[in-house]
Amino acid sequence: MNILITDSTHPVLIEKLEAAGHRCRVWTDCTYESLLAEVQSYDALVVRSKIIIDRNFIDHARHLRCIGRVGAGMETIDVDYAEKLGIKCLNSPEGNRDAVGEHAVGLLLAIADRIAVADAEVRQGLWRREANRGFEIKGRTVGIIGFGNMGSAFAKRLQGFECRMVAYDKYKPSGYAPSYVEEVSLEELQQQADIVSLHVPLTDETHYMVNASFLDAFEKSICLINTSRGAVVKTADLVAAMEQGRVHGAALDVIEYEDMSKDGLDLDMLPADFRYLLESPRTVMTPHVAGWTIESKYKLAAVLADKIIKVIGE
Repeated sequence: MNILITDSTHPVLIEKLEAAGHRCRVWTDCTYESLLAEVQSYDALVVRSKIIIDRNFIDHARHLRCIGRVGAGMETIDVDYAEKLGIKCLNSPEGNRDAVGEHAVGLLLAIADRIAVADAEVRQGLWRREANRGFEIKGRTVGIIGFGNMGSAFAKRLQGFECRMVAYDKYKPSGYAPSYVEEVSLEELQQQADIVSLHVPLTDETHYMVNASFLDAFEKSICLINTSRGAVVKTADLVAAMEQGRVHGAALDVIEYEDMSKDGLDLDMLPADFRYLLESPRTVMTPHVAGWTIESKYKLAAVLADKIIKVIGE
């Protein structure tokens, strides 16, 4: 089979595919238009997020047997349309779930213990101990929304903190959570949670899921962690909730305004709401790197290679 890889990834992807007898081409500087002109020559396509695989693209790619995503999020691929036409869509969330779970814990600790703020102050010669008094995770209720690869990995790492964990996942039948996590309704989670961590894919349903009405439903002032997708959270409503005291801290690895095809943010073009997040001592932000570790780079590629080999070998 002829396989086209459109973005840089760990060499193990090509090694595994070629060892299985397939031909690989790496074309990292392709554009939507240039790829459209050549895609019919390939049986499988491996992408990240810089090229949108929409209906028009899929209509030009009828020879494809599968589309592989090095990562978890599939929002740049019209999965329903592709699979309706017999093109299998694959991703590899097993490869970076451990990294995301650890990073989410790190973000929580950074907010709870004011680590980023305190670090910045010490570098300026300030030694403000009382102002940087944090809170403990032990004894608090952590609400996990979405209990797939990422949510379950986060929960697994929280066990040692002796906190209560509750989970809500709309798409899983009862019995999905391990014994140390309670399955609850969204309403119960909103009544009980002190800390909320988001682990959902970006879909039409989850776009702006965290909005004013969602945040208003919480009985306590919460700490919000987002390592899923930026557009799951409506920034303007998050900022309003922080100003009103309904959200006392936000730890964000992803933001609504990020462009995953580019490195960097044009701060002059971003709205005042994001400026608030930048300047607030109650926020911690990282550049979409929760799943970005040395180990995950290998695992993401290796897991996807195995899945592609299985599909095109059927």
